[in-house]
Amino acid sequence: MLPLTEQTFARVAATLPEWARPSAAAGYEAFSALPPPDPRQEEWRYVEVEVDLDSLQLAESPGPPLPPDVALIGALGEPAGHAINVDGHTVAVEAADGVRLTALGPALAADGETLRGVFRSGPGPRLDRFAAAHHAFATDGVFFHLPRGRRLSAPVLVEFQATRANSLALPRLTVLVEDGAAGALVLHYRSPSGVPLVAVPQVEVVVGQNARLEVSVIQEWGDATRAYAHQTMVAARDGALVLAEAGLGGVNARLHLRLDLEGPGADAQVLGAYFGHRRQTLDYRYYMLHRARHTTSNMYLKGAVGDTARSVFTGLIRIEPEGQDSDAMQTNKNLVLAEGAEAHSVPNLEILANEVRCGHGSTVSPLDPEQRYYLMSRGLDSARADRLQVKGFFEDVLARFPQAALEPLLRRSLVARYDGLQREQSR
Repeated sequence: MLPLTEQTFARVAATLPEWARPSAAAGYEAFSALPPPDPRQEEWRYVEVEVDLDSLQLAESPGPPLPPDVALIGALGEPAGHAINVDGHTVAVEAADGVRLTALGPALAADGETLRGVFRSGPGPRLDRFAAAHHAFATDGVFFHLPRGRRLSAPVLVEFQATRANSLALPRLTVLVEDGAAGALVLHYRSPSGVPLVAVPQVEVVVGQNARLEVSVIQEWGDATRAYAHQTMVAARDGALVLAEAGLGGVNARLHLRLDLEGPGADAQVLGAYFGHRRQTLDYRYYMLHRARHTTSNMYLKGAVGDTARSVFTGLIRIEPEGQDSDAMQTNKNLVLAEGAEAHSVPNLEILANEVRCGHGSTVSPLDPEQRYYLMSRGLDSARADRLQVKGFFEDVLARFPQAALEPLLRRSLVARYDGLQREQSR
């Protein structure tokens, strides 16, 4: 195990190509200077970050991979590629003909010209201390590259696993979809239950002109994992991005998303379904930036919390002066299923153009007693009526997830979470 020291940074930087070292140096400088997150800051409002980064260590080598998720692999069928990264180290990569899927470390040295533009799109090291640690100390990841005009008929599966107790895992996924290409990606986060650790994944995506990428994220960190993910996505002219995230795991799981619509006609669809229980905090900070004319976006997230869990959604749509004729919508709906649970929803708009359509909506509420009464009048008892309400609450967002094969699996996971709440309450 390696401590987060200047010596470890120097060791990591020595493995990088010359062009990538300034980013690592900026990361270490920020890591050394930035204070820990503070709930008094708007960016960290509503959450307590109980992590001392300086006490954590990096795994010098990966632990054994977790057993395959048979249900997920069975739902996806035969993927176009499959990569596994354990404790920040890529341990397995398989890809079909015509699909470029590789470990990021060798790709940095072999294909720097291709990767430089994607790296510039990633979250800056001064975003927060977690992002700074990633820039300073990350050593490996996965590179997924779709060349110009290439169109995949099956998704690529990437697994980010963390296994070592009291460690800091820093996996990185870099995706480049060139002009006219189209594909789909499933990203699965996993760690063992009962093993305390911190994971700071970084995902950076660049989608070229008239290209399309669908990303489905299944977040199933273990119940003692604290995860602070950063995702940055950029779409060029007439590029299309779909991001769908199912948030289930982690004692504290945060997703910081920045999505830039940089080219005219670019489109982004952002979907989310999350369910918190016990003492979980599920924390979403989403930023949608319209930087060109005729861009469109839609954020649509639904979540539920029970026990003493907490959910946080802070969303911002910003339309720049260059974003005339943009169309943007932001919606977040929450169910609060117990008196001790909390859901915070803060949608925001920042509009600097005068010819736009833009709106937002937010709800936080318990189960509807009128719907319960109606269902009971049709013969259901109160428990089944409430279960049906919860199931129905998530139906429309699950139906929009880009990988239809995942829909039954995710529905079962969400309903099973509610069933667990009911069992706990009946004891």
